[in-house]
Amino acid sequence: MFPTLVLMVLLCLAPGSLACDAGASPFKSTGIVCRVTKPAALVLNQQTTQVIQAAFRHAKYPSMKGEKSILFIGKVLYGLNNLEIHNLSIGKSEVELRENDAIGIEIHNVSATFKGALHYGYGSWLINLGHSVDFEIESHIDLRVNTKLYCGKGRVAADTSDCTLTFHKLLLHLQGDKQPGWMKKRFTDFISFTVKLVIKSQICKEINTVANILADFIQARAELFLSDGDIGVDISLTTSPSMRASYIESHHKGLVLYRKVPSSFLNESVFSPALLSESRMLYFWISDQVLNPMVKAAHEDRRFIRHIAGDELKIISSENPVAKVWSLAAPELSMVPQGTIVKSAAAVELRINSSNAESPALYIETDVEVAVQASYANKKLFLDANPVSISIRKVSDSAGMDLDTDSDMDYFKEMIHRIGIPKVISYLEPGLTSLMDRNRLNLFEIINPEIITQEGYVVIQLDFGFPHHLLVDFLKKKL
Repeated sequence: MFPTLVLMVLLCLAPGSLACDAGASPFKSTGIVCRVTKPAALVLNQQTTQVIQAAFRHAKYPSMKGEKSILFIGKVLYGLNNLEIHNLSIGKSEVELRENDAIGIEIHNVSATFKGALHYGYGSWLINLGHSVDFEIESHIDLRVNTKLYCGKGRVAADTSDCTLTFHKLLLHLQGDKQPGWMKKRFTDFISFTVKLVIKSQICKEINTVANILADFIQARAELFLSDGDIGVDISLTTSPSMRASYIESHHKGLVLYRKVPSSFLNESVFSPALLSESRMLYFWISDQVLNPMVKAAHEDRRFIRHIAGDELKIISSENPVAKVWSLAAPELSMVPQGTIVKSAAAVELRINSSNAESPALYIETDVEVAVQASYANKKLFLDANPVSISIRKVSDSAGMDLDTDSDMDYFKEMIHRIGIPKVISYLEPGLTSLMDRNRLNLFEIINPEIITQEGYVVIQLDFGFPHHLLVDFLKKKL
């Protein structure tokens, strides 16, 4: 599970360019919050074996040389080379979230055999011998890592320096010599002590290396997930991560970037830790001050333009009709307990023959307010839209004649209600699902997700199953 748990909190992060600046009110400029709870830690703990095995196997064990004087033997010279690990197995692991301190990871019953070549010699006025033999080291180890989270250059960073290996067994055997004589036993004992120090140093170093590799990967994935084309989000930390006995929580700016330039400013945030509970594994709190600039950037990027033709316009009684739908201004979002209120001004141009630019056309401008509730199931996003109000600004034909009688207005309102809004939703659902799939959200097992809107913010809460095969494949590729 280490360092997967440590880095799971980074799932909603991307590298930031600014250092943390909590100030007097750390939540004032918070647009996005990520909370990882103790139940998530227990699930992620199941991945410990893969990560620890990768650390042991990928560690580089340097050649060791030394000498020691032993009574009756004289000076003993030795060198251990080509140290490799075999028969690695891991027992169980435990995790603890320590209030305002660290993530405590304990791995028990790590069993491994190290093999290599030993060059040694010893001599005195009685004896002068030199040997080169293969050796193996039997070991049983417990591993403890206390990981502290801190703010480093605007992002969550992990300090894994508090790393301890406890050797319950470490025996060095020369080839074919499971029961060495007293002379060999004397120097193999002190060589074993040297081996302990080297193994501890290299394993702890490799754990830190694996942690950094995973951190880079997860944060790059998070940055990609929150970006599309010229639209991105600056989610630098606003304060250092919060460590509680039941959860880890990180707080982020959530400033929208359009073409790498900030296009939003966060006013006073309404976030408080009391707004999130602890019963689910993973929580995301997002202010509507983050979502509104995203929609504005999408409008400026001409994302809300749609051309419709063919069977999609079979309701039109002509051979080859074509329609164009676009937003006249950036839609406005507001979060309320009933859902997301979307206010939009849109235009529709309907032409009865797409192959003839001079064919009769109908032009409509409308203001629409819709209450939308979102859900996610079976790896698909679903949107339930209910019109709150529909008004027609303008209706005219290609001859420039205004069609503004009451009966005309009622007809076009009904058309927007019955046809226009469902058609827009039918494009948004697969479009947003495809965007999430491109960022590989569909590879995760998301369990019973809930999207809950409140005044000024939305909470996404869920349980999950960690994609074990993805972690294995990643470690194989990167290590």
